[in-house]
Amino acid sequence: MSSAPPAAPGLQTKQPPAAERVYTHVKEAVLHRHYEGGTLLTEGDLAEAVGVSRTPVREALLKLEAEGLLKLYPKKGALVLAVSAQEIADVVETRLLVEKYAATKAVPASERLLARLAELLDDMRRQAAAGDLAAVSVSDRAFHAEIVSSIGNQILSRLYDQLRDRQLRMGVAVMHAHPDRIAKNHAEHAGILEALRSGDADAAVEIIDQHIGWVRNLAQGDIR
Repeated sequence: MSSAPPAAPGLQTKQPPAAERVYTHVKEAVLHRHYEGGTLLTEGDLAEAVGVSRTPVREALLKLEAEGLLKLYPKKGALVLAVSAQEIADVVETRLLVEKYAATKAVPASERLLARLAELLDDMRRQAAAGDLAAVSVSDRAFHAEIVSSIGNQILSRLYDQLRDRQLRMGVAVMHAHPDRIAKNHAEHAGILEALRSGDADAAVEIIDQHIGWVRNLAQGDIR
């Protein structure tokens, strides 16, 4: 009996570079609140957690500081920055400008868009029932992003995509701080979908204004 041929070298899976692995580990942990605002991260602990030396850790932390997620303190470590009142206000203002405009342009909505929004609505329902708030936040963000991308303005879509990380982090923070809001959010998403399905752009804009504008009430203080 002949033995199986050895695997081709080109098929072996390569690990991402060390700095990229640290960057992904820390960023995902911050966005999903495994590392909450006020947490001090040390190079040694991160190097051990990811299984790398300290040099790629420093490289990754510098990149995350540039993105506004961390503040580096020489010889101490990196402090995870809390979501500030000003950041909430800025993101809400930008989202309202983009999403209300997109809702008016999305009507009449395509069958593809309506089907995708319905799919994401079902995803959010299941994720909320399972208590997976991080997944709910990802689906929530995707729901709104689908409406924006559907109008075909690539510049506007890129602008909206720049808010992605902040939206995900805020979404998880809001749901942890206000779990009673989850059911209300679901109802508002369903209302947006129904307004788009019926071709009522004004109703969609009104619900989006209420849905996103509610977050402005949280801008009076930090979300921890």
